Amino acid sequence: MSLPAIDYLDWIEGRPESVEHDLGSSDLRGAAARDPDVVVPERLAGLPDPGPNPDPDPDGVTVREAVAATYEVSPGNVLVTAGASPANAVAAAAALDEADPAPDAAASTAEDYLAFEDGFDPSGSVLVEKPAYEPLVDTPQLFGARVDRFLRRASADWRLDPEQIEAALVDDTALVTVTNRHNPTGRLTARETLAEAAAVAGAHDARLLVDEVYAPYVLPADGDDAEHAFGGVTAAGLDGVVVTGSLTKFHGLGGLGVGWLIADEAFVERAERVGRHFPSLPGPSRALGRRALANREALERDSRDLLGRNADLLATFVEGRADLAGPVYEGSSYALLTHERADGDAVAETALDRDLLVVPGRFFETPDRFRVSLGRDGVHVREALDVLGGVCDDL
Repeated sequence: MSLPAIDYLDWIEGRPESVEHDLGSSDLRGAAARDPDVVVPERLAGLPDPGPNPDPDPDGVTVREAVAATYEVSPGNVLVTAGASPANAVAAAAALDEADPAPDAAASTAEDYLAFEDGFDPSGSVLVEKPAYEPLVDTPQLFGARVDRFLRRASADWRLDPEQIEAALVDDTALVTVTNRHNPTGRLTARETLAEAAAVAGAHDARLLVDEVYAPYVLPADGDDAEHAFGGVTAAGLDGVVVTGSLTKFHGLGGLGVGWLIADEAFVERAERVGRHFPSLPGPSRALGRRALANREALERDSRDLLGRNADLLATFVEGRADLAGPVYEGSSYALLTHERADGDAVAETALDRDLLVVPGRFFETPDRFRVSLGRDGVHVREALDVLGGVCDDL
C-alpha cells in the first residue's frame, strides 16, 4: 500500500517563519514566535504551576483531569494524545476497530480466524465533509478505510446539513468526520445540529467525530458557558460522539503538542489500546500542559482579546474590498475567500512575491479560493493586510 501524501503539511512546513508577513498561521500565537530552542513558551513563562494534589498525583492535577474538568466529563472519558492530529488518527482507527466484525465461529480455517484477530476489516469506511482539512481525508486510509464524502455547500453558506450526511451514509460507514469551526471556512455549528448529525450517524451504527480545535474561536456573546468548553461550542457528552481538541490553535501553544480525545469510556478504552501504536505525550509537554490548563482563564482572556481584534480586522478588510468575496463569520479570524480575477494559487503566488503568506484553496479542495488566517498580533496583521490589499490591486 502506498502512503497518501499530505500535500498541505508538506507545503506549509517552515513557511510562516520564512516570510515577513504571515496570514497563513491560524493559531492565535500573537507576537510570540515559535523558537525550537525555547523550552517554555513565552505565554507560559512565569505562570504558576498547579498546586499539590496528593491523591492520586503528587505533583498536582493531571492533564487528563484538567481536560475532563473543562468539558465537565469524567477523566475516564478523556484520552490525552501528542496533539490533535494523533487524536484524530486514533479516533478513526478505534472507530474502524469497533465496527470490525467479531471472529466468525464458523471460520473455515484457523488462518481465517486469526485474520480477524490480528487486524480490522479494511472494507470499513469513513465519511468526511467536503471541503475538508486534508489529513482528515488521508489518514483513515492508513488503516485500510475507504473514504467517502458529503458536501458542505457554498450555496448553503457552508452549513453542516445532517440530511447531506444521511444521504451519503452506506452500510459499512464506521465514522462520520466534521470540524467545528469548519476548517477552512470558519462556519460555526450549533450543538443542536451536531446532536442531529450524531443521531443520523448513530442510526447507521456509525460514530460522529468532531474536530474542535477551532471551537473556542467565539466571542463571549456567542454562547453560554453551560454548553461550552474553552468558551466555544462542544459536542462532548452527546451520544455516539468523539471530540478532539488541543492547546495548539486557540491557546497558541503548538510547540507543546498537547491534544486529547473525549468519548464514552468504552470507546476511550479502545482508543487507549490503539494509541499504544502512537507516540505518547512527553513529560515536559505534560508539565507545561498542566501549567497552561491551570492558568487557562488568564490565557483565554488574552486569546479572546486577540481573536476579537483580528476578527474585526478581517471582516473590515473583506467588506472594504469589492474584488474579494466570501463570508467572514462572527468571531472567526480566518476565512475562505475568492478574488474576482484570480484563483487561489495565483493569489498565493503573487503574495509570496511580496513576502506574504496566504494558503491556496486547493489544499482544501477549493482551488478557486484562498484561506486567510489572522493569528498574529495587531501590528503584524495590519501590515500584512496592507500588503494583501496591494496584491489584490495588482491582480
